[in-house]
Amino acid sequence: MAERVVLHIGLMKSGTSFLQRVLRQNRKGLRRQGILYPSPWRRQVDAVKDVTGGGLRGQPKLAADGPWRSLVAEVAEWPGTAVVSMEFLAPRGVAKARQIIADLAPAEVEVVVTVRDLARSIPAMWQESVQNRSTWTWAEYVAGVEAEDRSRPGPGRAFWTRQDAPEIVEAWQKAAGPDQVTVVTVPPPGAPHDLLWQRFASIVPVESEGLDLDVRSNPSLGLASLEVLRRLNLRVDAQTPPMSPRHYERIVKQLLAKRGLAGRDGDPRLGHQAAWVVEKGDRDLERLAALGARVVGDLEELRCAPVPGAQPEDLSVEDHLEAALDAVEYAVTQLARRTVKDRDRRNSAR
Repeated sequence: MAERVVLHIGLMKSGTSFLQRVLRQNRKGLRRQGILYPSPWRRQVDAVKDVTGGGLRGQPKLAADGPWRSLVAEVAEWPGTAVVSMEFLAPRGVAKARQIIADLAPAEVEVVVTVRDLARSIPAMWQESVQNRSTWTWAEYVAGVEAEDRSRPGPGRAFWTRQDAPEIVEAWQKAAGPDQVTVVTVPPPGAPHDLLWQRFASIVPVESEGLDLDVRSNPSLGLASLEVLRRLNLRVDAQTPPMSPRHYERIVKQLLAKRGLAGRDGDPRLGHQAAWVVEKGDRDLERLAALGARVVGDLEELRCAPVPGAQPEDLSVEDHLEAALDAVEYAVTQLARRTVKDRDRRNSAR
């Protein structure tokens, strides 16, 4: 039976993809150190979706052979430490957090919350929203986040339910106990590329020697590409019938955005600087410090500094056109390759 579970709950856009890729890429090396990272990662995604939607009063009963119970069973059978990493867990209430921790008992559960400064989180979360079919303009998104209106669907609710670090840490402290929650701060730009991993590894703990830390970074989009994608979302949603979520995920997000538009040369990055962000970041830092959670890193790294970059109004028509043409070129190229593969497959079957 697992003696300990390291439950990494995010926040979103706080280096979670990087940590998960290192864990996935080094599963065998981790096992040799007595550490289980359940795989494939999609199994963890399905398990978390299962448990967050079921098991409490008013929710469907969790199936004994469902994704969550199956994951818990695998963890229970492991004799050492298990690591579960999924940022969808972060914005859960105390009751749901207690249910999750109780399901993992009698293992000791260490909850790890990775946190990034607000100045970098806001543009990163807008980018994430656009890649997930949002049509909010950057101005609309920032205004909604600043207003902090969680009473109705909109940018305020979408952002703060996932990024209110003090609220999330406090909820999990109530569920797991104040000594069982650790905050890991995301290093500032210019820090060694493996520093976040080293901080996380110190909690597991795991020796990094012999592990492969050279993983691909999470692809990001430049501002012109984001604007083209946002406008495409408007057209996709206007279709009758609208594109299914599954097709959008596979074709628009994964293929067109993350492979076709990500990393375009010369595409300016989105910048952000506002006095209210600095003030809000300082207040949140004080709230976090008052909670007394263990910190790996330095809370001072969460103080906000201006994020250099461009604004949508700085873009020219040519900027938009080049991004759109690059998207069309990539789509046409992929279609041509798919056509050739289909033809070769048919020929080989004759």
